[in-house]
Amino acid sequence: MGKIVVTEFITLDGVVEDPGGAESFDRGGWAFRFQRGEEGDKFKLDELVAADAQLLGRVTYDGFAAAWPSREDPMGFADKMNSMPKYVVSSTLRDPEWANTQVISLDDVASLRERHDGDILVAGSISLVHGLLARDLVDELHLMIFPVVLGSGKRLFEEGAELPFTTLDVKRSTDVTILTLARSTR
Repeated sequence: MGKIVVTEFITLDGVVEDPGGAESFDRGGWAFRFQRGEEGDKFKLDELVAADAQLLGRVTYDGFAAAWPSREDPMGFADKMNSMPKYVVSSTLRDPEWANTQVISLDDVASLRERHDGDILVAGSISLVHGLLARDLVDELHLMIFPVVLGSGKRLFEEGAELPFTTLDVKRSTDVTILTLARSTR
């Protein structure tokens, strides 16, 4: 049975919006001010290798679909991204062009655990993540914490959220801290 694993770049004040600077957020690109180091790069590669599929929101899908099909890298990251099954939660996308992509609804997400043995990786996709958290469908959080406070922006947890997690692992790599959490029933 697969696990739904949410992976996010996040600031000290919980902002996950536009870490790469490709959106219109006036504070976007904040992740590029820091080095995630070899340990951080290895964590991201290992995370992808452990995944059987990706689950994406529409905005993240559009960004990934525009970037990944034309990329190549010696570590195989691009090959894995392009070849693995991808599920997009969207009510507007009809004919996805990125290979191995299927459009689903939020109601279909729970059944993905039955269809895959490995992780179902959710990168970015904050609106989708809010929906998954509200339905208690997140099994793990992988947070790459960047040492910056932005003061505004979309946050991982919505106002009023109360969700217990158990710490599985903490790593430090150059400028970032990597926190792995499992959903707890406490």
